[in-house]
Formats: sequence, C-alpha cells, structure tokens
Amino acid sequence: MGRTLRRSVAMVMAVALVCAGCTKDDAAPSMTPVKFDSASFRAIGSVGQASVVGLPPKAAVQLVDRAGRTVRRSTADGRGTAMFFDVAPGAGYTIRGDVKQRHEATAPFRVLSRADPPDPKLYTGQSFVAGLNYIRVRDGVELAMTVRLPPGKTLADGPFPTVIEYSGYEVAPPHDLLGAISKQLTDPTASPDPLAPSSSTAVGSLIAPLLGFVTVSVQIRGSGCSGGAFDLFGLPTIYDGYDAVETVAAQPWVHAHKVGMVGISYSGFSQLFVGGTRPPHLAAVAPMSGTDDLYAGIGFPGGIQNTGFATGWITERQHDAQPAPDGGQKWARILVEQGDTHCAENQLLHGQAQDGVKLINGINFRDPKLFKDRTPATWAAKIDVPMFLVGGLQDEQLDSHWIEMLDAMADHKDLWVTMYNGNHNDALAPQILTRWVEFLDLFVADRVPDVPASLVGIAGVLFKQSSGVDAEPLQQSRLAGSTSVDEALAAFRRDPRVRVLLDVGAGSLGAGALQPTYEQTFDSWPPKAVTPKTWYLGDRGALAATDPEGPGGSDSYVADPAARPATSQDSSPDAPAPHFHDEPNNWLPLAAGKGLGYTSPPLTADVMIAGASSFDAYVEASATDTDLQVTLSEVRPDGNEMYVQTGWLRATHRKLDGKTSTATDPRPTHLAADASPLPRGKPALVRVPIFPVVHTFRAGSRIRVSVSAVGGDRPIWTFRTIDTGATTVTIDRRTGAQS
Repeated sequence: MGRTLRRSVAMVMAVALVCAGCTKDDAAPSMTPVKFDSASFRAIGSVGQASVVGLPPKAAVQLVDRAGRTVRRSTADGRGTAMFFDVAPGAGYTIRGDVKQRHEATAPFRVLSRADPPDPKLYTGQSFVAGLNYIRVRDGVELAMTVRLPPGKTLADGPFPTVIEYSGYEVAPPHDLLGAISKQLTDPTASPDPLAPSSSTAVGSLIAPLLGFVTVSVQIRGSGCSGGAFDLFGLPTIYDGYDAVETVAAQPWVHAHKVGMVGISYSGFSQLFVGGTRPPHLAAVAPMSGTDDLYAGIGFPGGIQNTGFATGWITERQHDAQPAPDGGQKWARILVEQGDTHCAENQLLHGQAQDGVKLINGINFRDPKLFKDRTPATWAAKIDVPMFLVGGLQDEQLDSHWIEMLDAMADHKDLWVTMYNGNHNDALAPQILTRWVEFLDLFVADRVPDVPASLVGIAGVLFKQSSGVDAEPLQQSRLAGSTSVDEALAAFRRDPRVRVLLDVGAGSLGAGALQPTYEQTFDSWPPKAVTPKTWYLGDRGALAATDPEGPGGSDSYVADPAARPATSQDSSPDAPAPHFHDEPNNWLPLAAGKGLGYTSPPLTADVMIAGASSFDAYVEASATDTDLQVTLSEVRPDGNEMYVQTGWLRATHRKLDGKTSTATDPRPTHLAADASPLPRGKPALVRVPIFPVVHTFRAGSRIRVSVSAVGGDRPIWTFRTIDTGATTVTIDRRTGAQS
C-alpha cells in the first residue's frame, strides 16, 4: 500500500513539472480568492429548484455548488428576483452576485429532494381561522388557503370531516360561492363577486360544505395570492400538496386528523399528483374529469400538438401567474390594492413562472426530462388510499385518454371508477354525485351516507350552472338506512368497480340533459367479458367482419386539413354561444378525395366497444411524414351519423412501446430517438391508437371508420399539423403487406 501511494505522488509531481515548463505567456494566471460579503439578498432552496429575492433589478447572479462551481447564471427581473429550475438536490449551494460594487454571497443552503422530510413542527406549528389564511410549506413559501365551513358553523363546533380542494383556478378567494350564485340568480344584472371563488371550484367551495364538511381551498404555488413561481406540476407544486394535507390534518378541528381531496378538472388531476406522494394523513381522493398524460393525453395526441384547448389552457394559466396588481387573477389584484401585505409579498416570484407556452411550442417529441414528473398516471399508480375516479368518454376538453392509467391501478383494492358519455362538467351529474357523497361519508367522515336536504334543494341550480342543461333530481343515498357504518361500507364495497353511464342526453328530459338512458358495469378494467374483434378494410369502402378474399388493393386520399373546418363547433355568425350540449353540431363529412371511409353492413345484433382500439394499416405517402386521424362513428338506420371516438398519429412516431402495447391498445413511445420517416416506394405498418371509449352500436346500424388529415372531429381541439394538402396518402388493404 505504501509503495503504491508514493508512486502515485511521483506521477502527480511529474505532471506538475511539465506544466511548470510552459512559457510565461501560457502559464495560468495566479488566482486570488474573491472575498464575499454576507448577501443583502435571500436564497430559497426548494424541491429541485432555487430562487433568490431582494436583488437590485438586472443584477447578475450565479448559483454555485458546494465545490465552488458555477451551476447556473441568471439576471434579476424588475422585482429583484431570479429563479433556477431543475437543480440537483444537495447541500452547500450559495447564490453569489455583485451588488453596489460588493461581492456578496448567501449563506449555504440546501436544494431539497423529494425524500427530504420537513421538520414535523412545520405541520403542527401552524393554526388557521375560518376564511383566508396563508399556509407555509417546506421551503418557506406561503400559499393562500381559505377555510370554508358548513353553513352556520364555527370552528369551535368541530371536529369536522375535512377535504382539500387544490387548484390553480380561483379557488382561495375569501368570499362565499353560494352567496355569489344566489345573488346573481335573484338579480341577473348584478356583477359577479370578484372575491368569490370561480364556479369551477364548486365541488369544494360549495358542495362539500353543504354536506357538513369543512373545505380547505388551497391556491397552487405562483397563482393568485400564493407565493413562489408557477411551474405546471413541477416538484415543489406536487409536494406543496403533501405539506397542505399534513398541516391541515394536524388542526384540532379536523375529524380523526385525516383529510380527503376533492375537485373537478384542475383540482381533479392535482389529486393524482398529491395522492402519489402518499401523505400519511390522507384518507381518500375523489378526482373528477382529469387526465393521465400531459403529452399523449392532451398536449400532443398522437404526437401532434393540440393548439386548441391544450395550448389555450396553458396560456390562461400563464396569465393567472402574472404578478398582481398589474396582472394575474382579479381577486389577487383586489387584495393587493386593499393592502393585503401577505398577498403583495407573495407576488415577488410570480414573474419567474416557467413559460409553459414556450416549452410546448419548442418540442415535437416526448421529452423524458420535461414530462417525467409531470405525468399524472405515474403518480396515480402510487396512490394507496381509497379513490373515486370520474371521467368522460368524449370530454370536449380532456377526452378519454385518462382511462389508460387504469392498467397500472388494477391491484388497487379500493378504486371505484365512473365513466360517462358526455362533456367535461357532466362529472357532476346527479347519478354520480350521490355515489360521490357515499364515498366521502364512508372514507373521510366515517359515517352512514346521507344526502342532506340542503344539497338536494340546490342541486338543480348547480347542474344548470355547471352544465347549462336540465338534470334528473338528486337522489338520496341507497345506504342512508344502514344501521352502521360497517354495514354501509360492506354494501358499498359490493358495488361493481367500474360503472359506465351511457347515452347521456338521449332521455325524456331532452337533448343534452344530464340523464343517461342505461348503464353498464364491470368488475375490472379492461372488462374481462369484452373480446377483441378485428374488422377488415375491403373494396369500395367496405368494412368486413372477416378477412376479404382476393388480391386486396389500395385506396388513396390527399391529406388536406383545410378540406373541413378545424373543429366540429359551429362557428357560423348565427350560431348560439358555445355550449357543447345543445349547440348545432358542425361535424361535417369527409370531402371527396380528402379522406377515406369504410362502412360495415347493418349489424344483426348490438355490438359494444369498451376500451381503446387500434387502426392497423400499411401506409405509403408521397412525403416522408404525414398526420393521420382515424374516427369511429355509428351510421344509424335513418342515415344519420353519430360520432363515437377518434385517434391520431404522426407517422414518424409509429414506433411502439413493446412493454405496454397490446393488440387493441398501441402505445407509441413518442421519443425523438425512435422517430422513423416513412420509406419511399413501399408501405410501412402504422398503428393509430384510438382513444378509449364505451359505446353500443345498435342492431341495424353500421360501423364506420374514417381516415383523413387531422381536424374537424373535436369541438375545441385544433392541431399544429405538418400537412398542407400536398401529400397523398395510400392505404394498402392487402393482409400482411410487407413493410
């Protein structure tokens, strides 16, 4: 050992002597260590992020690791703040900068990892009052949160069963939503209350208190009056939810010191992230109308950017994240102007929000680094508390890709799923809401389910407000007569785990009403009773149940997205205001030569589709890439055609994930490394994934499959397509055509 060590030292000395023999011009200059004064600015270490406040505007700063290496550089904004995203966790970081001709450095700080547990006193050392509060999370940032009580109650009347609604919408404004709605109903000319939460947060801010729950409405980081910088489901936002659950559960007025989570849309899929962190005092989650994948599910279906709802939604979130009072959410602007110093101070980092629009506009493929922690399905698979999951099959905003995450939750023993034909807000339909009440009463409140008269009385108004249509009356729970919680719980557990409400809006209440005509139930997903079936493309637009005999053939179309309207929403000057239930449908047929349609003979019996499906074809094109859209529809005996579901694929994204893809559910990797141009002069196998759906094709109807350029099939989805009308696409119908 000693001899080896001496030899190593000699080798180092030899290297040093070689360098010493360089000319003076080549020699490295002598370095005098820079002395840094204590900083007049402050560093904040968060989960995978670092930020600094208190700088002069435009000051240059460096993030330096414990070894003295500059990790990142930035320049302060007009509010004197700077931000460093995607920083490796660890201790010993400092932020350095030159301020007024002085070299300054912060004291060493830690960039947190997801495994860094906060001091338990963070949770037990905070207390809250009814109304607006500010909750401190693990990096010291404050989030706005409003404690909403059942009508006529005070916190002294507790303990109460408690739920959290966690959202970036206007969830924490301090006024009462029920009062705001009542005022507008009695006086339609009255202006909306800007200090009331938005109606999109009604699940927590209105419905839960009427059930006797306390709702804690928590405003996501970087929005409204919450501090920090907005970063759409970056790690700090996810773990803020964990901290909120644990801090609220520690309050003396919380029943059994456990909380549930509720909400629809934004506050629906936020639960999937937070639930996946497994807060010890989380009792249950009840997400409605969410998504499983921000890339394939909504942002880039089939690898094609959704420039409609998805881009518009992110643009709105960027607007909400602007600093008040000059921008941002209206309630925050008002509170800042009224002198709320907490809200004002919390605006400091708002200008450092991640530019989500710039991020998505700059990508075509799935960036594993960007989407690793921003995929709801990844977190949902880790949830270990009871879950009541609700989503639409043709949700005009999010569609049905959320169903794909059920595969990874097959072993969850307390998962109940409700699917429905209908639109985004139909998750609040009365047939669903009663079961939702049962779930919360059993798993959060520990009581026999009961739908209170106060909720029954307002339900019709609520349905009209959320969906704009009539609805069936809200029913009392079938478990209300149970003699004990255990009895009710046992009955609830006997329910089928998957419930599907079908033909919503086709009942006696009129078109679009919240009224399914029948329901289907399954004990598992995918349903064991459903057997995959193959249909074949035939000559002259035929869709056959058996493989046609003969030499086959091919069909061609021109991929021209301008051949149909960009969306199926009626945009004519005389069309009524957009409403997805009752507005005229502008879903137009394929233009001649601009698409292909294959139609089955009339069905001799009902045929149900349940789950995802695949359009498998050998495709050749006059270009090396093209965007494919495949739509399923039902042609009724009277000739009317009804939309069922759609799938998309950019042809260069056709490489599949071999571990997760199945015969009926192809799953492209969407990775840049897997991209492959279409070969010249020969067809290539392309499998277009069609989003999941449950639908019954009636006897006498015909199944139709249409292939075209993208666009025209969805009410508010548009696409950044590569097609311009110059590409001819050929579908080879020969079984087993070689790629």
